[in-house]
Amino acid sequence: MATPPQTVRSERTRAALRRAATVRFLAQGVEATSAEEIAADAGVTLRTFYRHFNSKHDLLFADYDSGLQWFRKALAERPDGEEVVASVQAAIFAFPYDVEAVTQIANLRVDALDPSRIVQHMRQVQSDFAHALLDHLHRRHPAADELGTTVAARSITAAVFAAMEVWLRSPDRSLPELARLSREALEVLAPIFRHY
Repeated sequence: MATPPQTVRSERTRAALRRAATVRFLAQGVEATSAEEIAADAGVTLRTFYRHFNSKHDLLFADYDSGLQWFRKALAERPDGEEVVASVQAAIFAFPYDVEAVTQIANLRVDALDPSRIVQHMRQVQSDFAHALLDHLHRRHPAADELGTTVAARSITAAVFAAMEVWLRSPDRSLPELARLSREALEVLAPIFRHY
């Protein structure tokens, strides 16, 4: 199925705004950067900026926007017989964004934002992640016990986000380090959820 031109154009605009914000944030800091500067650097109007993002701070979380559609798509593409922990690991590493930019944005978030704002946003991302995984498990095992499926989805999600929490507090905020921590956290759960 072809992607509608308007959707492609919108995604290109969002990507241009993310890139422009990253460059500006790194060069002059988050607070010293205005939405007007980001819009101008991306070649769009301020009105277009606000059509895509509510504030410049939202760009610090743009790598998680769209309800984790990239994660849902990556899960859907995993083989049917694959164990859920392996599917989640592969789906996580299908992350569609520039690795260097994501690392820089993660560092900016930690350095520039109030921790409560980060926690609030991460809770929403964690909830989206758990729902995506629960939907995936329901599709794979429609007759499975609801409680067991929900516990599996929530436990796997908790492991992934525990790894992310440790990573955010670590001096090494590289994506290879996040990958290592995620892999270790998921390996703890792998024997428990083999039948999923």
